[in-house]
Amino acid sequence: MIDRTLLITISGIDAPGVTSSIFESLSHSPVVVIDMEQLVVRGHLTLAIALELESGLEDSRASTELDSVRKRVRIAASAHNMEVATRPGVTLTVDHSSEKFQVIVMGSPLHPECIEVVTSTIAQHGGNLDRIHRIADYPVTAIRFEGSGVAPSVLRRPLAEVSARCHVDISVQDVALEARGQYLVVMDVDSTLIQEEVVDVLGELAGVGPAISKITLAAMNGELDFAQALQARVALLGGAPATLLDKVRDMITLTPGARTLCRTLNQLGYHIVLVSGGFTNVIELIAQELEVSAFRANTLEVIDGKITGRLLGPIIDREGKKQALLDFAEQFQIPNRRTIAIGDGANDIDMISEAGLGVAFNAKMALRESADTTVNVPYLDSILYLLGITRDEIVRSEQFQRD
Repeated sequence: MIDRTLLITISGIDAPGVTSSIFESLSHSPVVVIDMEQLVVRGHLTLAIALELESGLEDSRASTELDSVRKRVRIAASAHNMEVATRPGVTLTVDHSSEKFQVIVMGSPLHPECIEVVTSTIAQHGGNLDRIHRIADYPVTAIRFEGSGVAPSVLRRPLAEVSARCHVDISVQDVALEARGQYLVVMDVDSTLIQEEVVDVLGELAGVGPAISKITLAAMNGELDFAQALQARVALLGGAPATLLDKVRDMITLTPGARTLCRTLNQLGYHIVLVSGGFTNVIELIAQELEVSAFRANTLEVIDGKITGRLLGPIIDREGKKQALLDFAEQFQIPNRRTIAIGDGANDIDMISEAGLGVAFNAKMALRESADTTVNVPYLDSILYLLGITRDEIVRSEQFQRD
């Protein structure tokens, strides 16, 4: 039986008009396009085209027509100094596997041996890679691997071990049917959105810094119940002037990339909410500045210009953060699979575990073990790459807002 299909691969230095020239050379041939993909890496073009002879064409003409196609493509490609390879007998396969995954690897720098370990680990667990492409080159290099044949849950643990061994960040996710839509991003504040622990800064200003910091560290490492630790620290602030809160607002600094993260997510229609074990007295202004959809935190009681050492209302502790995620998801009518939680401490564990995607950002070990993925670079906007948002999309979003 005569092969009626042909795979053509064209490669070389990219230039305007290459693709159109190739298809112009095919325009008078009795073939149809059954598949194609084009990729440009650092100015080098690779174009793959799968062709099939039109139905009804006699077998006696098949070989002649395919030879003619090869000749025409080579002439068109040579005009652009491109190389051509052809292979007959292409089988068009459709992957109906329900087990699809995407793995995003981020490093600064990203070494070849890391890619070798990642890809071999995927293969060892039955995964087949369908597509690999770069989604960012600054401030980190981020590569997305898309494939099938193995469930993401099977890959998470072995690739987490690779992440620790190779000192890179690796995210393993389902391939959603919908690439865009409304998402809910729930973000911790202290040591995540901002670089400080507000209660520690207040303690320093009030002259009880060492005592408060000691309790904070134990609570973040999961050694103390968060609610009890918070009440103990707040009690140490009793009698301090409320004007210290104004000083703290002026002292706190956003984590690098925080503004870019929030601007981009807002531009794409995501809902951002802040959920913190810190204090509304400080967070409210941050929420307004970054234009987040909502926030929930603890509130320091202030009477007659002094911090009383007590809290108002329910304490936002580990369970309270999880409940906040559920409440905001219901409020904005967003399903759990479209929720993303970002945090750094043990009091974020329940929230991270409940979310569709839980991200441990420069986190304590107690949280890393519960998260779907870890990010250990100091740039908060690197999380955008885990969501499949490319560097080009971020730049275009920034340009749109300037315009």
